[in-house]
Formats: sequence, structure tokens, C-alpha cells
Amino acid sequence: MTVSDIYGTNSSTAEELAGLLADRLDVTFTERESDYLGVYFLATLADTTRLQIQPNAIPGDDGEDDLYDDEHPDVSALVLVTSPTAAEPLSDELSAVGGLTRLRSTRN
Repeated sequence: MTVSDIYGTNSSTAEELAGLLADRLDVTFTERESDYLGVYFLATLADTTRLQIQPNAIPGDDGEDDLYDDEHPDVSALVLVTSPTAAEPLSDELSAVGGLTRLRSTRN
């Protein structure tokens, strides 16, 4: 089973959120750049849980930004969590961050 959660905030940029979560979760985020996503931040935990922090506004083909999550246009930064199992302690930590809200959760 794979668990995917998406959290969002409008109170921090992706870079600010990466700094905040790095301290809170004691992980190191690596800055990456993608033609599709723009600049984003990635960390992988010991249990292979993947944390990706990115802006909701991503570069569009027409030179205008598109929304990665168009269901939440008011959200400026997203945290995408992919884990092999339900990571309740991590979910609790993320939910405790001021302004960060779980937007969606999927179990496959």
C-alpha cells in the first residue's frame, strides 16, 4: 500500500516551509529545479517516505503560471508526502504546523 497526502499553506513560501519542516522533522531538503515544477525541495526519510515541497503556481507552457492543485487556488505552497504505509506520527507533526492543512489523502 502507498499513502499519498497533500498539505497546503498560504502563510509560507515553499522555501520558508522547507526551512521550517527541516528543523521540525530533523531532515535535509535538497533544492531541485524542474521545467515542469520550477524550484522545489525534496527529502527522503529512512523508511523511504518522500517529502516534496513546492509552490502551487508552476510554470505553464504559455509563459503564464498554472496551478498544480487547481482545487485550492488560495494555497501558495504544497507539501506532497508519499509513504509506503500510513505515517501517523508524520501526519501529526505536519498537522501541528501553523497554517498547514491536509488537503487530500489517498491510499493505493
